[in-house]
Amino acid sequence: MNDMTPLAQLSPPSASGATSARLTRKQKAAIVVRFLLNEGAEVPLTDLPEPLQATLTTQMGTMRYVDRSTLADVVAEFAGELEAMGLTFPRGVAGALTALDGKISPQTAARLRKEAGVRQFGDPWEQICNAGITNLVPIIEKESIEIAAVVLSKLEVAQAAALLGKLPGDKARRITYAVSQTGAVTPDAVDRIGLALAAQLHEVPETAFDSGPEQRVGEILNYSAAATRDDVLVGLDETDQDFAARVRKAIFTFANIPERLNPTDVPKITREVEQAVLVMALASATEGDLAAAAEFLLDNMSKRMGDGIREEMEELGAVKPKDAEEAMTEVVNAIRKLEASGEITLILPESEGEDE
Repeated sequence: MNDMTPLAQLSPPSASGATSARLTRKQKAAIVVRFLLNEGAEVPLTDLPEPLQATLTTQMGTMRYVDRSTLADVVAEFAGELEAMGLTFPRGVAGALTALDGKISPQTAARLRKEAGVRQFGDPWEQICNAGITNLVPIIEKESIEIAAVVLSKLEVAQAAALLGKLPGDKARRITYAVSQTGAVTPDAVDRIGLALAAQLHEVPETAFDSGPEQRVGEILNYSAAATRDDVLVGLDETDQDFAARVRKAIFTFANIPERLNPTDVPKITREVEQAVLVMALASATEGDLAAAAEFLLDNMSKRMGDGIREEMEELGAVKPKDAEEAMTEVVNAIRKLEASGEITLILPESEGEDE
């Protein structure tokens, strides 16, 4: 079968189909796979369970030649089965949970994963590598040196170096040496280790909220009046200074624009906000951090637009405090909207922007 004929040029199946009838389903599967591969088709055999992959490979290794008529019969039978197929289902609970992702409640999905022993979606090592150093350190600290050496070997070089830097010096040295002893570790053992570690990553308490308390309070204060926001922050400072500091980092107001917005994103903001609203917001930002934010926006928009807005600001004159706050809020909301859609990315405060 080194030179197979394309399906469109095959002769019609034989009337009796006697030759293909004597073939087993394994032999027919091998013929179909060989034909598809020979025609350049992408056949995702890795999706099959490992025993079936091994069986298919062994079967193909025992076959030598199939005549044109038999090939036509087998391919026609295969095409008929495909046409008769109405629906397929994902394999196992893991596949079903993936298919139903977002359609069933997180609580139900978590319970099913636990009951069925499904602790991963896809490659567990991919999850481990994407988990972040902060999440891996406590797991590695509890595991044996040998397991830690396998993890270190599977991580990217930069991740492995960062992980070592977070561990006590003595343990880091022992793990590094243990890497030299991993030459005899089998792929099956690595898979089992990956599954066990991925399970630990999933074993976190369920929470009712997707974000932390400081993010939730910050979002509320983002939409609150400035006087309310300042009063709440003063109260938080008196009650819990650490929590108040985290809330301040989660807040994004008009005054935060210069430190959080990329200069190149300013034109996107000016397109999102009506010019009359933008003029009112900038005209009312005359003192302190507000003035710095106004100048930042004016300096990073086109010169022609900036000059035009400056003229309109002079003509507008004094702005009522209520109108000023509404205009600034609309500018901030436009920035938040663009961030949520992925069109812009806000700069994180330095303490949050450090790599893990």
